[in-house]
Amino acid sequence: MLDIRFVRKNPDVVREALAKRGSRLDLDEYEKLDARRREVIGEVEDLKQQRNASSKKVGLAKKEGQDAGPLLDSLGGLSDEIKRLDAEAKEIDSRVHEILMQIPNVPHESVPEGKDEDDNRVERTWGEPPEFDFEPRDHVDLGLALGGFDFERAAKIAGSRFCVLKGWAAALERALAAFMLDRQTAAGYTEVMPPVIVNSAAMTGTGQLPKFEEDLFKLRETDYWLIPTAEVPVTNLHAGETLDGSSLPLDYCAYTSCFRSEAGSYGKDTRGLIRMHQFNKVELVRFVHPDESYDRLEELTGHAEAILKELELPYRVATLCAGDLGFSAAKTYDLEVWLPGQNAYREISSCSNFEDFQARRAGIRCKIKGEKKSRLAHTLNGSGLAVGRTMVAILENHQRADGGVDIPQALRPYLGGRASIDPEG
Repeated sequence: MLDIRFVRKNPDVVREALAKRGSRLDLDEYEKLDARRREVIGEVEDLKQQRNASSKKVGLAKKEGQDAGPLLDSLGGLSDEIKRLDAEAKEIDSRVHEILMQIPNVPHESVPEGKDEDDNRVERTWGEPPEFDFEPRDHVDLGLALGGFDFERAAKIAGSRFCVLKGWAAALERALAAFMLDRQTAAGYTEVMPPVIVNSAAMTGTGQLPKFEEDLFKLRETDYWLIPTAEVPVTNLHAGETLDGSSLPLDYCAYTSCFRSEAGSYGKDTRGLIRMHQFNKVELVRFVHPDESYDRLEELTGHAEAILKELELPYRVATLCAGDLGFSAAKTYDLEVWLPGQNAYREISSCSNFEDFQARRAGIRCKIKGEKKSRLAHTLNGSGLAVGRTMVAILENHQRADGGVDIPQALRPYLGGRASIDPEG
């Protein structure tokens, strides 16, 4: 959430940010309400001064034996008007808060302008897409032929956009998670295992609510939600706290299942593991000094990139343009892995700096040595990585002509030394 004082003093900056994002949110209502709120506060203060003066007159009249009835009537009228204005101010505050919760973060100055993913700026690439002397298969054909995917039984159990992983596929998922966690804890992240069910306050703190309710799974007739990403519970570990600035950055990694309704994505990536209702991910979350957050973002992005490099997966890094930027983010790098089955780069990790946007919503502050007042911390997060999509990338990039798949060297110790997934017979 943006600081109300910032919005009040810089409405043109906010309007420009909304325009860059392609947002239809209109600030006119906010400005009218905010102006009326200040009028109401001024009126209440004047009335309170009048009430205090009238109270003194009532006391004096009674002391002198005079009829204080008219003064008391006037005093009652003042009190009634103050109550009415206080109620109006409360209603205005509620609506202003609703509007503020709908305003996205202001893009950082380094974010390119643009409408959608076609306008994202590629910063760098790593590795060369493999060249095959055969027609490469996509991960669905490979996984089915090798007996690792069962979409039909998953549909029988839960419906579309689910998959049962069997044998080597289940082992590969587990191995990838362990590999990623080992690498990120070695990089300094503290591993945590948070709940995958959270309350509305946690969802609001990271920006999923109220704007993206339709994208979430809610537990019926409760205040609980299934998490769309471990960013939600891990960021809220420090909700309402003031952190010791000397302890920053605080770095966490978590492996969890994630749940998304994929509202509005009908017809997109319906084949395979790319866009599932349930998937597993290793998430990286950092609480950082507000003056260092962009340097820390570069570090976090590098930690995610290191996984792709070790798994020998070609990828590129793109800065999202303003129109493609997530609601809470001030800047985001997407890591896009090469998928031969689609002949395209596809997102496998988003690494974002939210600056103080989430911290203001969740009440996360830090006390910096030498400073009298505490400051809002900055929060970062990124996937390190999405496990299912990493499996997709391994299958497609390391496939062989016989339908088998070679396992990257770095991953083999996590599979008991297994070097390949081979077709039966």
